[in-house]
Amino acid sequence: MGAQGMVRAGWPPLAARWLAGWLTLWLAWATVAQAAPPEAPTLTVAGWLERLYAATRNRAYSGTFVVTRGDEVAAARVTHVCDGQHQIERVEALNGPARVTWRYDDEVLTLWPRRQVGLRERREVLRLFPGPSRVPGLDVDQHYRALARGAQRVAGLDAWVVEFAPRDEWRYGYRVWSEQTTGLALKLQTVGPGGQVLEQMAYTDVQLDVPLRMDALLRQMADTQGYRVQQPNLTKTTLQALGWRFNAGVPGFQWLGCWQREDAASRERPPVQCVLTDGLASVSLFIGAGEPVPARVSGAMQVRSLRVGEHTLTAVGEVPAATLQRLLAALEREP
Repeated sequence: MGAQGMVRAGWPPLAARWLAGWLTLWLAWATVAQAAPPEAPTLTVAGWLERLYAATRNRAYSGTFVVTRGDEVAAARVTHVCDGQHQIERVEALNGPARVTWRYDDEVLTLWPRRQVGLRERREVLRLFPGPSRVPGLDVDQHYRALARGAQRVAGLDAWVVEFAPRDEWRYGYRVWSEQTTGLALKLQTVGPGGQVLEQMAYTDVQLDVPLRMDALLRQMADTQGYRVQQPNLTKTTLQALGWRFNAGVPGFQWLGCWQREDAASRERPPVQCVLTDGLASVSLFIGAGEPVPARVSGAMQVRSLRVGEHTLTAVGEVPAATLQRLLAALEREP
């Protein structure tokens, strides 16, 4: 029955037109809702990683994200600007001790306002995933496979959901919500055996292409007046130069490098940090003195430690405990 029929049945003309309009609008909504959503691109794991990285280049955005790790929940405000060559990012903790972390390319400056102290250091692994581009010859698709998991909305934006499923038991899996237009990672889960979510990072709100200038953020980062900023010096080195060797470790994990603190040169055994990656997960191996630390688990993060002669080896990474133990066992002193 149309609007004219409803008028004949006793409906007032204005009410009939109003109802007919709503029926038309409802039908339009139903047609849109039933339309097939756009399909996610068919990409390898390496292809998805490149899409995620490309989203941070030539783009400015800001937002609030929440990290959930076990019973711990932390929130932070993020501001990000990239001009195609350099990236700068400001991360302000919204709970816990006041802390602001600046990142300019590989340089990291962490400030604690209440204590008026800061730490400036250089880190070569800063991206969401280390990625195969950081280690020549690393084939991330040998150890993970990409599985499309449909589409969902995160922080008011449409995203494709993709799972990076591990091909063996030496690594965890990941689920990524990638914004459909830009590719920006809006949500990330680290997934353990049986699909258990071990850790999650997700934006609760995000604004894309905000009017931010890199030079303005660089001036803010450089303004450390009133802070006592420490800057430890790191020297790149090798296991061989330190008298160590690495036997067969975990398939897929390759070395990013080793670093030794120069300011610890006066100690008998200066601490050393070595980093390995399989393209998605990273593991840090520390060689130092002191007693082994107790085994710890926090979300996806595991810590294992053991004593080798006069040295203490500690492994830290978001991988299964068996992976850390095998990597530690592969470190040996040169005869």
